[in-house]
Amino acid sequence: MNILVLLIPISLFLGIFGLGFFLWSMKTRQYDDPEGDAARILADRWDDHPAP
Repeated sequence: MNILVLLIPISLFLGIFGLGFFLWSMKTRQYDDPEGDAARILADRWDDHPAP
């Protein structure tokens, strides 16, 4: 039972860290263009050649 004294704070810390990272990604607008990403992977243009 003494291991719970260690595991509960670690799990709470990891949960709060994950929630904080998710909120940061929402704040920095990481998920703004999911349709553009879906269309870009099917396009014939390559990103390594600059557009004229």
